[in-house]
Amino acid sequence: MSQTPHDLTQECVKVSLGNRSYDILIGRDLMKKAGQEITSRLPNARATIITDENVAEHYLKPLSASLKEHGIDVEPLILSAGEKTKNYENMARVCDHILECKLERGDAVIALGGGVIGDLTGFAAGIVRRGMKLIQVPTSLLAQVDSSVGGKTGINTGAGKNLVGVFHQPQLVLVDTNTLDTLSDREMRAGYAEVAKYGLIDRPDFFEWLEKSWQGIFSGGPERIQAIATSCQAKADVVAADEEEHGCRALLNLGHTFGHALEAATKYDSTRLVHGEGVSIGMVLAYKFSARMNLASPDDAVRVEQHLKQVGLPISLNDIDGELPPTDILMEHIAQDKKVSRGDLTFILTKGIGQSFIANNVPADEVRRFIEETRNNR
Repeated sequence: MSQTPHDLTQECVKVSLGNRSYDILIGRDLMKKAGQEITSRLPNARATIITDENVAEHYLKPLSASLKEHGIDVEPLILSAGEKTKNYENMARVCDHILECKLERGDAVIALGGGVIGDLTGFAAGIVRRGMKLIQVPTSLLAQVDSSVGGKTGINTGAGKNLVGVFHQPQLVLVDTNTLDTLSDREMRAGYAEVAKYGLIDRPDFFEWLEKSWQGIFSGGPERIQAIATSCQAKADVVAADEEEHGCRALLNLGHTFGHALEAATKYDSTRLVHGEGVSIGMVLAYKFSARMNLASPDDAVRVEQHLKQVGLPISLNDIDGELPPTDILMEHIAQDKKVSRGDLTFILTKGIGQSFIANNVPADEVRRFIEETRNNR
């Protein structure tokens, strides 16, 4: 992979889904162009903005100003920040707010925030009036490269993460990379786990480039736009081939079966574990489990572990604060994974860097023994 040209300021990635295709615009200062971009796609539409209290402090005013400049007045709904917001109660609040604003099916619901706001707002937009227009304005790295693209929406329940939701594609994804300047180091690292994931799935050259270039992504150099655009293109290609995850789209869940189980085990307590951190640990576990099953070299697991550790991400169960529940409980969470089919476990495993594959009918006893061994080595 070549280095990013230093004059690169904006990229456009298209998600090709026939008459539901849409653009992902990536660049600095795009928030100022939001009104123009939205009205060009949805002329005469009205809108509302759903956001959280942290994001609203920084970006609600400039986004609202851009919309107003193009004739769109909005009444926003500001929710609490954090993973625990993604629940039934807040979904009902968002739905009621959209209806109270008297928005019609052709009007827009704008998700301004990270993955929690994007997933929650997208779900509400997908079910109110049986489908509203959705605009994603992701403000975290994780949301920019993953959750805002592809139409997956949902909320968490006591049974697990994202088990209630719908597929609902946006009309536009507007990625203003300026928003990453206000992220905490922890949130930035968590989002980077999803960037690394695309290299580990099927782009070994990209992973090698990341090993050399990751510092530029964090510092806001030209590498940042290239990494986001490459990640979005990787996801767009998979979504175009398998929109509703009947086949290859499941590859995007590398690390997520273990990761989601760990999130549920920590009761979505973001002081202990956030989504990207769960994915980081989950990817290391997926590579180690693949090596244990003689599918891949242990050297690949070491390489993944070393890179994620260098970036500052957690890589083991030992990196999670506090006690985890017994292995039986972890296995129950794994059994609730969306890829489970008639009780059989499905994992995304690997034959090497960039050689991931869907492994069906993974023996639960093998997974249980692997988790036990991993816990004993804490």
